[in-house]
Amino acid sequence: MHQLEDLDVAGKVVIVRVDFNVPLADDDSGNRIISDPGRIEAALPTLDYLREQGARVLLIAHLGRPKGSTDPSLSLAPVAEALSEYLGTVVDLAADIAQARSLLERVSPGEMVLLENIRFDPRETSKDPLERAALAGELADLGDVFVSDGFGVVHREQASVTDIARLLPNGAGRLVQRESEVFGELLGDPVRPYVVVLGGSKVSDKLSVIGNLIPRVDRLLIGGGMAFTFLAAQGYSVGASLLESDQIPVVQGFLEQAERRGVEVALPVDVVVADRFAADAQVRVVPAVAIPEGWMGLDIGPATAKRYAERIAAAGTVVWNGPMGVFEMTPFASGTRTVAEAMAAAPGMTVVGGGDSAAAIRTLGIEESAIDHISTGGGASLEFLEGKELPGLSVLEDSA
Repeated sequence: MHQLEDLDVAGKVVIVRVDFNVPLADDDSGNRIISDPGRIEAALPTLDYLREQGARVLLIAHLGRPKGSTDPSLSLAPVAEALSEYLGTVVDLAADIAQARSLLERVSPGEMVLLENIRFDPRETSKDPLERAALAGELADLGDVFVSDGFGVVHREQASVTDIARLLPNGAGRLVQRESEVFGELLGDPVRPYVVVLGGSKVSDKLSVIGNLIPRVDRLLIGGGMAFTFLAAQGYSVGASLLESDQIPVVQGFLEQAERRGVEVALPVDVVVADRFAADAQVRVVPAVAIPEGWMGLDIGPATAKRYAERIAAAGTVVWNGPMGVFEMTPFASGTRTVAEAMAAAPGMTVVGGGDSAAAIRTLGIEESAIDHISTGGGASLEFLEGKELPGLSVLEDSA
């Protein structure tokens, strides 16, 4: 896989696939604003390098799931505005490929153009390789070199991710290079004890990653909604908590496999329960094996959080993917906060696996620089941990 320094970009038009799928919200005036610019900031090292080299840059990104049609609420206009502020120069937003070509002909070396949401074009995510290839050809015709720097999309077979890489000299940007190195180390020879903290709502979302991790890790710490399926698999009642009954046999198999291999699977010993799913609900802390009928678990309890923090502190390598509870609601944020603070304080290598975990770090005000690596790709990081081949990375290796 080529790195930026391997590519001849000086004075060239460089097409960069970035991941600007940032969360948007409406301000008091009804304007669309970016509530978490983390993914924009993560792209800056690559963009700064290309500017220094005098490249003219076309940025390709998506936002949300417009399903192949134009949706003004998913326009990248707020991103172009934010990026202009970060770079200290105007980044024009091209409405389509034709306008992108016109703008690229006028911009000076070191300047950039952002193409409007690529998923407005149905060919971007088409299952038909010929349709994707046609769009990729139109995009490739705009530039000389392709740089892949959107780690959040490298697990997708899409026109601007994989097909375009087959048509131009290509390489990985700073972000994709770093993400690949970190996750490659996790799959290779991590410093032990190797601890993985898994949360989030559904165990079904993480079946493959759990199966791939059990032979590799020393400890799995389970939290979030998925913990209740694990508790149910051990025969405990979970009240009105989130439960995937159909996954109980699978989870039982994981627990048996972990026991055979000597892998500790730590489950909550206490949970924060509520009488309803609301920030102003009645709240209690109860033993995980004694959840009252009709009550739902919405966070790990303080004893569990302390136990998990101790295991994180003792880890040589620790990866965290998925919140411990409904951290967006104050009464159920404590478990996630404790885990996040433990990650920030841990002496071992710490990796936050993108998605909601990365959002929690920022939402809860945890110092990001205290974490060794915060991934920008929730789905991509999970598939990497599952041991899957990521098409957006393998195509770079094939084409290099």
